[in-house]
Amino acid sequence: MTSLTYRDAGVDIDAGESLVERIKPFARRTLRPEVMAGIGGFGALFELPKKYREPVLVAGTDGVGTKLKLAFQLNRHDTVGIDLVAMSVNDVLVQGAEPLFFLDYFACGRLDVDTAASVIQGIARGCELAGCALIGGETAEMPGMYPDGEYDLAGFAVGAVEKSRIIDGRAIAPGDAVIGLASSGAHSNGFSLVRRILDRARPDLAADFDGRPLADALMAPTRIYVKPLLALMAALPVKGLAHITGGGLLDNVPRILGEGLAARLERAAWPRLSLFDWLQREGGVADEEMHRVFNCGIGMVVVVDRAQEAAALRLLREAGETAWTIGAIVRREAGQPQTLVA
Repeated sequence: MTSLTYRDAGVDIDAGESLVERIKPFARRTLRPEVMAGIGGFGALFELPKKYREPVLVAGTDGVGTKLKLAFQLNRHDTVGIDLVAMSVNDVLVQGAEPLFFLDYFACGRLDVDTAASVIQGIARGCELAGCALIGGETAEMPGMYPDGEYDLAGFAVGAVEKSRIIDGRAIAPGDAVIGLASSGAHSNGFSLVRRILDRARPDLAADFDGRPLADALMAPTRIYVKPLLALMAALPVKGLAHITGGGLLDNVPRILGEGLAARLERAAWPRLSLFDWLQREGGVADEEMHRVFNCGIGMVVVVDRAQEAAALRLLREAGETAWTIGAIVRREAGQPQTLVA
């Protein structure tokens, strides 16, 4: 009888060890002083920063969704890791928390070290942008679970916030200003519809689209808002933050509003990226569906007192964000939706 090995069964332990060595330099660049033990151990150790008096931990987990299908089609794996980090750290951020560390899960049928290293290098870059440490993760090689050349990604972020500085939207009141921060594109949401539109339109993804290939516009990584918004929260009171992900503007803004409040948004207050115009035209997508599926150019919503509006806009723009006042908080009438886009 022939002796079988794990490699015969489709799992290459040597490739996994090679990947760990490849990614260590990427992870090292993300380290914070609080990291006590990171990549390579059974568990990662992280000491809570001593600046917190009453720290509350905030956790978030997410994936990249079917944007990965487009990454496989284009053989582009260098930015989906940024998407992965962004989806979790931006969610942690809206509670007022500073993202502290991140872990990833990379699963495939057969491990291609070059592809996996490219993905994880993107994850490390996302962690650098967010100021959090990449302290561990899992690479799972599972023969028969995924088609050749495909993989799945998931991520997990933990942040901390002073108990007295948690942002939960309770302070939001009628008259408050609603500020929108520009997105870089579709981010990581709505790609099942994007791919359906691509199937219908059959465009040349390499063709020029506003001075860059359409593929670049579609694959632009999710913007990470952590550092500018942490600086804003340190400078002035922020009443509410909403990360515009699945559900778009219509479903995400209400998550921070009380039952008696609504956000009235002025559609003309911000320029919509031409990518969304193209998707709407080629897909014949209704306005309401666009605002429910896509961010439509606004990746993060910030609610501040009207008296703080000018200062907030100035601080955000000085930090490199493109920001506009896109509406106001109003009293909600009976039966009225909580996000009104006019």
